[in-house]
Amino acid sequence: MDISGQVAALKRGSVSLVSEGELAKKLSSGRTLRVKLGVDPTSADLHLGHSVVLTKLRRFQDLGHTAVLIIGDFTAQVGDPSGRDTTRPTLTSAQVAENAKTYQEQAFKVLDKSKTELRFNSEWLTPMMREGLLDILKRHTVQQVLAREDFKKRVGENSPLTLLEILYPILQGYDSVAVKADVELGGNDQLTNLLMGRKMQVDVGQEAQVALTVPLLVGLDGVKKMSKSYGNAISLNDAPNEMFGKAMRVSDELMLQYYELLTDADLAAVKSEHPMKAKKALARELVARFHDTAQADAALAYFENTFSKKELPKDLPVVKVAGGLKLSEIAFQTGAVKSKGEAQRLIVQGGVKIDGVKASEVPAPAPASFVLQVGKHQFFRVEWIA
Repeated sequence: MDISGQVAALKRGSVSLVSEGELAKKLSSGRTLRVKLGVDPTSADLHLGHSVVLTKLRRFQDLGHTAVLIIGDFTAQVGDPSGRDTTRPTLTSAQVAENAKTYQEQAFKVLDKSKTELRFNSEWLTPMMREGLLDILKRHTVQQVLAREDFKKRVGENSPLTLLEILYPILQGYDSVAVKADVELGGNDQLTNLLMGRKMQVDVGQEAQVALTVPLLVGLDGVKKMSKSYGNAISLNDAPNEMFGKAMRVSDELMLQYYELLTDADLAAVKSEHPMKAKKALARELVARFHDTAQADAALAYFENTFSKKELPKDLPVVKVAGGLKLSEIAFQTGAVKSKGEAQRLIVQGGVKIDGVKASEVPAPAPASFVLQVGKHQFFRVEWIA
């Protein structure tokens, strides 16, 4: 692939590229580029939204470059203020360490581990806070930091903005200096932080990194960004059948964005396909990537048999429960929902069925056993404890 083709492939689905000419020049140099992605392990589980920027990083690896994955074990305890109206809750070092371990395991479902340099920014930020902070701070002004729209908004609304949050862009920028990044990737809410890295590199005599940002993936509701807290996420740790089923809930309009940001598929070819066929292909590709092809084929067959042919899945998991339980308690005991409250909300929405019929409570007299459907994709055979 020639340089213009590489630039086009790397630009696909991006929001900002500072600058295209610099990227082409770096690619033309023939050397292995150091492509940085910094992540603060503020939660244990990753979802497809996180995988967008990881997929972009993998594209650089596939072109022969080195991914420098920085785990922000130091900055996670500061809290990234980008795009936030309030200060993030503070994490303990133990929480950060546990989240970091899980993050690595999931990130390598996308990245080529053999072409990844894994770093923790406490390696240089801890000594820098002791020795070099004053020298770095005197190079940057309050006006530079407060030029950010999110900071201006919070100051204008008299919402608290901590000194640590003001310091965060400088800490992230110093990461680029420490690893000598040629390119830095991030979400489109990170552009200001990436540009700070460029400035700090120039300040110390390094060549400025290219800044490339990608959009925030819209969740299954088609409205808000993908987030577990919004209940609209596909987790990288979802079971194959659950992942496939969730992907099939993506709207036809949103499906094209998922293809663009998460795959290399030809978008014109996708548009020419029947939406249902294209959506099944997308769901299968996602399951194959985060599990394997055998499980992807099995998930496709499960979906078609269960939802297209209206057949019950074979070998339903059996859940034994005590008599007298409410339907919400039974649904919770299956493990399909995380709380009795979530189960009750699903029941009210008509998302729980007994033997194929929407139910609000267990019928009386109760059958000896019954098939319980929780949500669209999870089925159980419920039996009573004798």
